[in-house]
Amino acid sequence: MKEPMSSKPVAPALVSVNDSVTRPSREEALRAVRTLLAWAGDDPDREGLKDTPKRVVDAYAEWFEGYDADPAVELSRTFEDVQGYDDMVLLRDIEVESHCEHHMAPFLGKAYVAYIPTEKVVGISKLARVVEIFAKRLQTQEVLTNQIAEAIETHLAPAGVAILIDAEHQCMTTRGVHHRHVTTLTTRFTGVFKTDAALKDRFLHLARG
Repeated sequence: MKEPMSSKPVAPALVSVNDSVTRPSREEALRAVRTLLAWAGDDPDREGLKDTPKRVVDAYAEWFEGYDADPAVELSRTFEDVQGYDDMVLLRDIEVESHCEHHMAPFLGKAYVAYIPTEKVVGISKLARVVEIFAKRLQTQEVLTNQIAEAIETHLAPAGVAILIDAEHQCMTTRGVHHRHVTTLTTRFTGVFKTDAALKDRFLHLARG
């Protein structure tokens, strides 16, 4: 009888956060926000802005908490009793809340994640959590798409992975060209999704249907 959970050691994180970066103290971060407020032309000491540095620092801690999380941990708890299931596992409409690394402006959208298991599956909430971990870092959408696919490929060894992200970038909608309601689509396919056109089309139909 198979064990209900993989006993293999957890692999290291696919994308490591730069340990050589020394994080400033909270007080230094608060002072930096005050500097930006003054640079923008306002008075950091006026009533409406007195608590803004604290709120901004707290918001950054939430928006970028992915730097302190490891997708390998989320994908380490697997279940081998799949009873012969070898078809697509697809999660649709996973919320993507990220920030572009070029302007630190948000990009918001949905992720569609699928894989075809071989000998093990992972809890579906863990797939959503992997998306969240990578999204809560400074990103480009292309890299984010690749990181999600490679993490699943590395830790689950599936027959194939398919990722689609559809997001609107506020660095484009609220500045620069100011084109609203334009979304960016990125995809990544591995294994059988890459070699089987019918399977790829089925994923896209189910994801967008």
